Amino acid sequence: MYQARFKAQTFRFKTPASTSRGILHQKKSWFIILENDNLSGIGECSPIPGLSADLNTDLETIAGDLCEFINAGHHPREFDLSCYPSVRFGLETAMLDLKNGGRRIIYPSGFTAGHISIPVNGLIWMGTRDHMEKQIEEKIEAGYKCLKLKIGATDFETETDLLQNLRRAHPETEIRLDANGAFNADEALKKLDMLSRFNIHSIEQPVKPRQNKLLAEICNKSPVPVALDEELIGINDAGRRRELLEEVRPAYIVLKPGLLGGFAACEEWISIAKTTRTGWWITSALESNIGLNAIAQWTATLRTEMVQGLGTGTLYINNFPSPLHIRNTRLSYLPEINWDLSQILT
Repeated sequence: MYQARFKAQTFRFKTPASTSRGILHQKKSWFIILENDNLSGIGECSPIPGLSADLNTDLETIAGDLCEFINAGHHPREFDLSCYPSVRFGLETAMLDLKNGGRRIIYPSGFTAGHISIPVNGLIWMGTRDHMEKQIEEKIEAGYKCLKLKIGATDFETETDLLQNLRRAHPETEIRLDANGAFNADEALKKLDMLSRFNIHSIEQPVKPRQNKLLAEICNKSPVPVALDEELIGINDAGRRRELLEEVRPAYIVLKPGLLGGFAACEEWISIAKTTRTGWWITSALESNIGLNAIAQWTATLRTEMVQGLGTGTLYINNFPSPLHIRNTRLSYLPEINWDLSQILT
């Protein structure tokens, strides 16, 4: 028998996180805590305002209903969370944590043993030109060979000038872009053609989701490989997932377990992507170290050396101390370091 409860916590960004959807100064997460035989499993529900399907409803109400259901003696998997992907991710993580002894070991592997690490990109947030140039300089000095730049919220000419200078100074750096749906339909291909001059690895979500015909045309004609990100959110049926990839034919898909409903859902996306020759990588969704830890451990089991978007553990002032550590642009797990989760376990 499980006992369940949840607790909310707000995390404060060290520096405001700016995207084309707005600026984040803080972010709230809800933690599902499952208890059994004096062990505790913890999972994080970390929806993003304006993006996550969960925020269309009262997440605290859903989390409360889930805990009441479990405490009444029902098995957690019997509760329908098909419309609440971040809660489903949190529950899946908490159950796996508990199954593995309540030690925050979600997927045991060479990663959790400290033997292997995961290559991650350097994330460049939007901002003034000076701010973005400073971030780029810091990431290059830290040794990052792959940078991901958020674009679309500032003047496009300024952004292209910034990219031109970056490419000239660092011709070998892999550049990934994320537009978060910022391009209009009538300008998208023109802008992508201009961006192609800078040898761009890929661009995530150039236009807003749910425009399949437009997106298929862009993916077919764009000189910059297109990756789908927000487009995947809310598509829970395997048939619809396959239909999307077969119709649109993106070069890549970007998988965020916290927004797509957990690991099983992401594994289904990967399975379908293999049949359509679509590449993929994993990205966190601004989770705290609890969610990031689970995602990193799962990613390590996939045995891919592609650079992942998992370098977000240092974003918050009040993140949980954890074994996660970035060393030489790779995310490592240091088993000798203890977790400090007193903020949510007491």
